[in-house]
Amino acid sequence: MALQEAVLEPGVRDFDIQPHRPRRGTVAENDSMNRALGWFSVGLGLTQLVAPRELARFIGIPDQPFLLRFLGMREISSGIGILTKKEPSNWLWSRVAGDVMDLALLGIALKSDESNRNKVLMAAAGVAGVTALDWMASRQSSEASGRILGLKTRDGMIAGRTAMTINRDRAELYRFWRDLENLPRFMNQIQSVHRRDERISRWVAKGPAGVRLEWDAETVDDRPGERISWRSLPGSRVENRGAVEFEDAPGGEGTEVRLRMEYRPPAGVAGALVAKLIGQEPEQQMREDLRRFKRLMETGEIPTTDGQPSGRSMMRRDRKYER
Repeated sequence: MALQEAVLEPGVRDFDIQPHRPRRGTVAENDSMNRALGWFSVGLGLTQLVAPRELARFIGIPDQPFLLRFLGMREISSGIGILTKKEPSNWLWSRVAGDVMDLALLGIALKSDESNRNKVLMAAAGVAGVTALDWMASRQSSEASGRILGLKTRDGMIAGRTAMTINRDRAELYRFWRDLENLPRFMNQIQSVHRRDERISRWVAKGPAGVRLEWDAETVDDRPGERISWRSLPGSRVENRGAVEFEDAPGGEGTEVRLRMEYRPPAGVAGALVAKLIGQEPEQQMREDLRRFKRLMETGEIPTTDGQPSGRSMMRRDRKYER
């Protein structure tokens, strides 16, 4: 029996498939802090370029002009990006990454006999303070622009949405998707889904670097032939939610399938950065998954990605999907 408008817990709501709209005014409110950090980055970078030896003595580290000039170029590029870009969140996050690098280098310097330990500790404390400001400004800018590291966000979660027309009746597509154990057949990152009851299911996925991720999810909205939405249960290792909608395509040309998924990376922003670097952006994954779903439903097979002619994954035309 399909769920009909399941009642959500207090304070929790389902989400619709609508584009994220950034909160108005937030960018302007934080523009002064962003510009201050931008000019600070440019000034620090120029100091590192022009007077690396003097700066090294000031912070108590061994003379390393080449390294300091390299760090100075990084600071200047980040500062210019913050000052000149309409949405500077990516450049602000680059400052956070640079701060982490600086703290690591200062940690290494502490172990050197050539360093002045007291000066290095004071420099590290200053960098830690700047890191806190950079982090706060980056988060605020990301919330305002709806992006973190170039990835779309909604309520602090990484978000993706896509749509595709599939030449099949929407009732058939709905029935296949409603059997959640079918999802690993076309969702590349999902290894298995086991239904525990009509609402709750256990999901196992492959995360960045092949890390195994598991969580429990519940179906929160089920409208036969129209819509299915789900979310992870509170306390899950991977906080996520998703929705798929089925609508007749114009002119009777099959069904338009609209998919939206959102998740909070297990490692936060660092996890999002890792996913972005290895090419696992949500919308890219979703487009590929929906393309495999289309191929599976239209032809009964999913093409392999290794270039081999064999390895077909045939779709079983079970009676429950043809009724």
